[in-house]
Parts: sequence; C-alpha cells; structure tokens
Amino acid sequence: MYVGIDIGGTKTLVAVLTNEGKIVESVKFPTPKKYSNFLLELAHTVHHLEHKDFVAGGVAAPGRIDRKHGIALEFGNLRWLRTPLQADCEKLLKCPVIVENDANLAGLSEALLHKNVDRVLYVTISTGIGTGFVYKGKLDEGTINGEGGHIMLPHRGRLVKWETFASGRAIYEHFGKKAADIHDEADWRHIVRNLSLGFFELIAVYQPELIIIGGSIGTYFDRYAPLLQSELDKRVVPVVTIPKLAPAQRPEEAVVYGCFDLAKSIYGKHS
Repeated sequence: MYVGIDIGGTKTLVAVLTNEGKIVESVKFPTPKKYSNFLLELAHTVHHLEHKDFVAGGVAAPGRIDRKHGIALEFGNLRWLRTPLQADCEKLLKCPVIVENDANLAGLSEALLHKNVDRVLYVTISTGIGTGFVYKGKLDEGTINGEGGHIMLPHRGRLVKWETFASGRAIYEHFGKKAADIHDEADWRHIVRNLSLGFFELIAVYQPELIIIGGSIGTYFDRYAPLLQSELDKRVVPVVTIPKLAPAQRPEEAVVYGCFDLAKSIYGKHS
C-alpha cells in the first residue's frame, strides 16, 4: 500500500492506494491553522485508517520545497514556514516519504494519463494559479520550481501577478459569485481574456504539446474551453505553436494520485 497526503489551505485529503494505484480508502479533514495541530489531526486520521502498512508515501504542499531536506519552506495560504514535513510524516506513517509541490504532483498524475504526449503543462486554477511541467512522464528538473501564477503581466496600467486578476479568487471578487454560478458567455469571455494572457506567456516559454487545466475552475472546462482555445489561436506567431487544451480527468484526486506516482517511481522497487 501507498499513502498520499494533499495538504490544502482549507482541507487535507489522505488517500490509501494499492500497489497498482487504486484508491481504497480516503479521509478529508479541515486543515488546521497551526502546524502542530495539523500533525495531531494527521496522526488521528492515520490511526483510524483501515490500512496502515505502507511501502512509501507522498506529501503535497502548496508552496516552495527544499527537496534535499524534505522541508516545505512556504505554504501560500497557510502561515507555516520551514516545516519538516518529510521527517514528521515518516515518523507518523512509518515509511519513507517524498515531499513535493501540489501542482507538480497533480500535473504528473494527469500527464501520465496521456501516454503519447511528451511535453505536458498542467495549470491548476483555484484560489490561486499553480503550474507543473512534465517531460516524458517525469517532472522536469529545470522547471520544477516554476510558479506560473506569479508571472508579472500588465493589468489596469500596472504590472501585477497573473493570479491576482485571473484566479478563482479574482473571478469571485469581480463578479461577486463563484465560477460555478457563472453561465453567461459574456462573463466567460471576460474571464478568458484574463486567462489567455498568462497562458500565452507559459506556452511561449514551455512549448507544451498539451495543456491540462485542473483546480476548481478546471471543473467548468466545458463552459470556457472553446473560448479560451479560440483566444489563444488568435495569438499564433511563427515560432509558437498553440497546443490543445484538456480538462483534468481526476480533478479532485489528481494530487494524491501524483503522490502515489512519485513515491512509487522512487520506492516502488522495494514493494
């Protein structure tokens, strides 16, 4: 068995997966504001799992990672700094653990579902915007620390982070409602214009063959995907090829599947 832990700003998902990558047990709990309380809640959750004999585990953190030491340096929406996730989780789970950025892990798991595509860019659009780039089925070492949502773009006369005007939070602040409640095409055209600015910058840099969109906004892919594809196609230039867009196939569990994929690639030989 493997275990994946997706630590989000509001909730944490713990999933147990078989050696073949099938989820057989999962538990969600609200993510505590204090790291010490998180460890207590995680210990409680693990204690009550039916399956506890793990080959290895993966832990996803929404921020910057010190991979050499297994430390999450920053957590975005959580005020946790330099948390020793790897050591603490290995102590709780009694197995080796790998720590990685959540968008990277979601991108890895989703990219592996597209067997004949070498260069995949994953973009998660939720409260903020995160990115992960996968090359030939592995996280690309050269871009592993990329933060696509922090691209600086002109907006209303000044340079600001892309996610400040194109994320789920920005959508709610502009329209006064969540993406789930937006059905008007004119509203989606406004959203798509803001999204396309960052997407085109990412396309020019990464030159992906496929872009997969996940996160809460990815859930409503059918409402805006044709508009976004059309907007991007308008920006074709000779040296930049516009890739196709696809929705995340497992948006709610993409991160924990990525935890499994990465953990098994490193520790699977011991199973």
